[in-house]
Formats: sequence, structure tokens, C-alpha cells
Amino acid sequence: MASVKFSCSICLDILKEPVTVPCGHSYCMSCIETYWDGEDQRGNHSCPQCRETFTPRPVLVKNIMLAELVEELKKTELRSDLCYAGPEDVSCDVCSGMKMKAVKSCLDCLASYCEEHLQPHSVALALQKHKLVDPSRNLQQNICSLHDEVMKIYCRTDQQSICYLCLMDEHKGHETVSAATERMEKQKKLEETQQQIQQKIKYREKDMRLFQQEVEDINTAADKAVEDSEKIFSEMIRLLQNRNSEVKQQIRSQQDDEVNRVLDLQEKLEQEIRDLKSKDREMEQLSHTEEHSQFLQRYPSLSALSESTHSSSFHLSPLRYFEEVTAAVADTRDKLQELLRDKRANISPTLTQTQDFASSSQLETRENFLKYSRKITLDPDTAHELLEISEGKRKVIIMRESPSYMFHPERFTRRWQVLSKQGLTGRCYWEVEWTGQVDIAVTFKSISREGDFDGSRFGFNKKSWALCCMEDSYTFWHNGEDTSVSGPYSSRVGVYLDHGAGVLAFYAVSETMTLLHRVQTKFTKPLHVGLWLLRSNRTTAEIMKLKRGSPLKF
Repeated sequence: MASVKFSCSICLDILKEPVTVPCGHSYCMSCIETYWDGEDQRGNHSCPQCRETFTPRPVLVKNIMLAELVEELKKTELRSDLCYAGPEDVSCDVCSGMKMKAVKSCLDCLASYCEEHLQPHSVALALQKHKLVDPSRNLQQNICSLHDEVMKIYCRTDQQSICYLCLMDEHKGHETVSAATERMEKQKKLEETQQQIQQKIKYREKDMRLFQQEVEDINTAADKAVEDSEKIFSEMIRLLQNRNSEVKQQIRSQQDDEVNRVLDLQEKLEQEIRDLKSKDREMEQLSHTEEHSQFLQRYPSLSALSESTHSSSFHLSPLRYFEEVTAAVADTRDKLQELLRDKRANISPTLTQTQDFASSSQLETRENFLKYSRKITLDPDTAHELLEISEGKRKVIIMRESPSYMFHPERFTRRWQVLSKQGLTGRCYWEVEWTGQVDIAVTFKSISREGDFDGSRFGFNKKSWALCCMEDSYTFWHNGEDTSVSGPYSSRVGVYLDHGAGVLAFYAVSETMTLLHRVQTKFTKPLHVGLWLLRSNRTTAEIMKLKRGSPLKF
């Protein structure tokens, strides 16, 4: 209500640079100046409230007393709005009566203070060393429940905060450090974990962008495929329509030729019939001639019959032609239907394969992956001389001495690596049982075999992709770039490859398939399985025998 008494009736806000006009009413200086500027043309000026006029225009001077009252009012309202503690605020522990809102809490005093009562901590030297934090309701959690002392020590043995009296009693002989020291170490680990999370978010966002781009590419490709298909089918329909017109024209032309031929023959037959009837009449007359000499004289010219060169067989020829045309068109139809069925069968698996790809990026049952299991064996001709291949060319271990391998141009000379015999395309799945430290990779066969350089190292070039498996972590490598991989430890890793879709996925194999890392790229050549072993007698790797429905054994 007080703010209403000190408000300007022109702007309806609290007075700013208040001035009082001769009638006694007060306004903001800028408001009344603007109001009177509008009345200058009339030559007199009035009060907006009581309408009293003033001539000449009064000279305005700031009302100092009124301005001070307004400022005091503002401070009072500000304290009322901002400083008193509400139900959700931490209140000052020193204030009596109406408590003010705390601005800091002291971890040494175990109390919270408002702005006024916090002043000693800024002035007194002893208090300046106290640890001040944002207002907290949980200060009592820093008090030892046994000794009512501040807990400034951390027991690493029992993983809990303690006071100095606990150090002499229950935690005597334990590994302890100051709470501040433990906080610094935990803070550092927290920051490292946070960086890993942020890095993982970065990769996931990158995957999201790839998926978004993939959706756009799919939509663009699908639209283009529909458009092209419509054009092709329209062209096919146009060709069929043109061919239909040509066939109809040929049939009609043949029809005209055959009809004309038959009509011509019909005309000749009619003429022949007329000639025969005429001769028949003459022969009838001759047969009734009574004079023998006349009969014998005319008989030779009438008795000779001319052979007809026409036959009824011509009726079969045009009918056979039309039947053959119909049969040829029907045969074309059947072949087209068969061709379309074959092409549809070729298209359908591609669509199914694309649909299956989407599900491969999620957690799947092992049974589903075993549908794509392949027999994969290692190629001894590619194995480094310190690697021994056994178990039907599926297992590899490190040897202390070199086996008696013959020289072969495909053999790795410096890297303890080996490739599979088989090149992989289509959809494939295999599992690798490992111990120690190994790299499970896929690579083009053209990867370098010479030296210990990036060109021959799995994951350090554009030709290979590798998952480095250690007992406490996984790391994915490609083209020399590493990606930290989080996931449960498993001594068996499953690898799913969809060569056509450009998908490579690594899974931790247990009762469920937990995705460790997934790659979306484009494979231009067949891929070979690659294994690298750390030089240690604890390191082994074995490509497992798999078949659908086989139980999981470790």
C-alpha cells in the first residue's frame, strides 16, 4: 500500500526524481515535463490531477525529502521480497524472530548466516580461514554421531568419513587421509569419468547425426527408386502398347490379305461353277440328241473335264496363323510374369536384409545371431613365426620359440598377427574366446605384412577395424583413432558383420548379447578375420565352433 502513495499518477510507477507542482501534487520529473510539453501550444499548463492551471510554466526542482523517502521505501520492499527466508530457503541460524535467508553456510561453525551475520567471517582473521559454502540444510551430516565432532578425516579402509576421536578408537591403524585430500582424488576421478561420459555423448551424438543422415539418404534413395521405377515401368508399358499396336496392325493386315485371297478364290470358284453348269446343260442336251452322227461329233468337246486347281485345304492356313500369333503373345506374357517373379525374389531378400540390419544394433538373443554363424579357420601361411595354430586351425597361442614355418609372402613379419583363410561377405557371425590381451579385428586381405608400422597393425590404417580386449577395458581402433568402449567384461566376444549394409558390431557374449561397439561404414572388398596376441604365455585366442541352438559354455 505504501508504494501506491508514492506513485506517479501519470506512469503509475514509483516516483523517479520526484517534483512537486504549485498545487501540491507530485510527479516524476520526466512525466510532468512531457505532459506540459504537450500543453505548450495552449500557453497555459495544468495539474493532471486537480486541473489547476499555472501561468507561466513553473520551473521544476527535485523534491529531495520525497526522493529520500522513495529510496527508503524501495530498500524496505527489497528486503521484504528477497531477504526473509521462505519455506524452501535455508534460514540464518543467528537471526531471532523473523529469520533472514542464509547466503552462506560455514563448515567449521556448522551454521548458516544471512548477509548481516556473515560479516564477522569477512572481518575477523580467525574466521576468515573458515570454509564457506552455498547454504546447506545438511550441515549436521558433517558431525560424528558418536563423538559430536566435525568429521574432517576419511577412512579409506572402511570408506567413510570420521572425526579425529574415531581415529584413536574404532579406526585405529586404518589407512586415513584428510577429507579434503580424499575429495581432491575423488574429484579427479569424477572429472575423468565425466570426461568419458562426455566423450561417449559426443560419439553417440555423432552416431545420431549419422542415423539422421542415413534416414535422409534412405528417403532420398527411396524417392529416386520410386521415380526411376515409375519411369521404367512407364517405358515398359509404352513398349508393350507399341508392340500391341504393331501386333494388331499385323493381324489386321494378315486378315485383309487372307480375306482378299479367299474372296479371289471364291470368285474363281463361282466362275468355275457357272462354266460347269453350262457344260452340264450342253451335255444334257447332247444326251437327248437322236442323231448319232451329231452326238459323236460333239461328244469329244464336251466329254473332256478340265481339272480344278483349287482345294479346300486353303481354309486351314489363315486359321493356323492367327492361332500361332495368339500363342506367341501368350508365351511372351508367361515369360514376362516369370521374369517379374524372379526379379521380385531378388528384390525381397534385399529388403529383408535392410530390415534385419536395424535390429542388429540392439540387444539380441544369441540364438538369433547363430543363424549367421560361419565356419572360419585361421591361415597358417599368414601367421607370425611365434604364433602356433591348433584346434583345427581355430586356436592361436604365443610360442617361446619359432615353429618351423616355411617362408611365405603372406606371413606377418613383425606383428604377432594372423588372418582367417576365408574372406567374408554377406551376413556373418563368429565368436572368439580369449585370455590375456588380444585384438579381434576384420581387415582387407591387402593389409601390409611387412614391419611393425601402422600399415600392418590392425586398427591403425583404413584397411582394418579392431577391438582391443583387456581384462579391465575395451578399446576400438580404426585408422589410428581410438574409441574408449564401456561394457561388461566377457572372455567371449561375438562379432556380427553385415558386409552389404556396412555394419560391424562387437558384443560381450553371456546370457544376453550386450553391444560393445558398432561401426557403420562401407566395405568395398571381402573381409578377413584378424587376431593379434600380446606376447605372453597367458594370451590365447580361439574362434569357436558354432551351430544354431548350441549352448553357451565357458
